[in-house]
Amino acid sequence: MAKEHQYKTAVTWTGNKGSGTMDYRSYDRNYVISIAQKPDIAGSSDSAFLGDKNKHNPEDLLVSSLSSCHMLWYLHLCSQNDIIVMDYQDNAVGTMIENADGSGYFSEVTLNPVVTITRAADQEKANALHDQAHKMCFIANSCNFPVKCAPGFVIEGS
Repeated sequence: MAKEHQYKTAVTWTGNKGSGTMDYRSYDRNYVISIAQKPDIAGSSDSAFLGDKNKHNPEDLLVSSLSSCHMLWYLHLCSQNDIIVMDYQDNAVGTMIENADGSGYFSEVTLNPVVTITRAADQEKANALHDQAHKMCFIANSCNFPVKCAPGFVIEGS
């Protein structure tokens, strides 16, 4: 039987400069994401859409959600398969297409994890576990665009 999980967040717009959304430039795109028992996240729209470039935007958060979900599944699968991961870093890249009417969509996200493992003999299996992690990732399974993975490996001590 499938288990259901719910996630509750509160998003509060903090960008009213006193005149609300009177016109496109009369308000800031700033907001706060609040989740019980966790630190708040200050957000804004991308600076390309008049947002604060120093705050997290929804597009960054989507790409980082994909990256972190994949990483957590990958580490879990490595631990189950006796592959010792010493370090994991990902520089994920998402491509969003903006339409003429201002709407848009992600066309793809590419994960670029570089994983440090302890044994060279484990590299083939460690590489294959990225495919399994992708199949297990809750976030990737919820997307309607390709999520690609281009892993790299470092063998500790070599």
